[in-house]
Amino acid sequence: MNIKYNQLCIRNAEKKDCEQLAVWWNDGTVMAHAGFPNGLGTSAAEIEKQIADDSDETRRRLIIEYNDVRIGEMSFYVFENHRYEIGIKICESDYQEKGIGRIVLSMLIEELFRMGANVIFLDTNLKNTRAQHVYEKLGFRKTAVHYNSWKNQLGEMESSVDYELTADEFCNLK
Repeated sequence: MNIKYNQLCIRNAEKKDCEQLAVWWNDGTVMAHAGFPNGLGTSAAEIEKQIADDSDETRRRLIIEYNDVRIGEMSFYVFENHRYEIGIKICESDYQEKGIGRIVLSMLIEELFRMGANVIFLDTNLKNTRAQHVYEKLGFRKTAVHYNSWKNQLGEMESSVDYELTADEFCNLK
């Protein structure tokens, strides 16, 4: 995948990205929303093994670039019946809250529907109201809220919210 729009690019993660991904994944401030306030404790070598197995038919890790600078990551996983799960992190704080997440999500969603997705789904921490606002603006429908349903890395109870989107519901906000 290599999608460009103005100064933004979403491309497949490659070997050259593994060190940067390890920095982000091991940073508790980046990973706290996913339940890992101490980071994942993973190495670039482990990440390299993971991305070696990536394909458009199963799962793909993606890099978000702004003016050729890596600022975050996305991913998609392919499930039965052309259901795709997506994830996004704008990892560099200087690029957060600038509308970039909304645009790159629009770019990815448009491409996944072009690739044959019937439904795109995701979940997020219930506390992540900023992300929920963006998802809902894009047309995602809240399908469930799971209160105190999982424990984060520190053993604290967390809640999550599930969303789904079909092509007819999608509001492209590029």
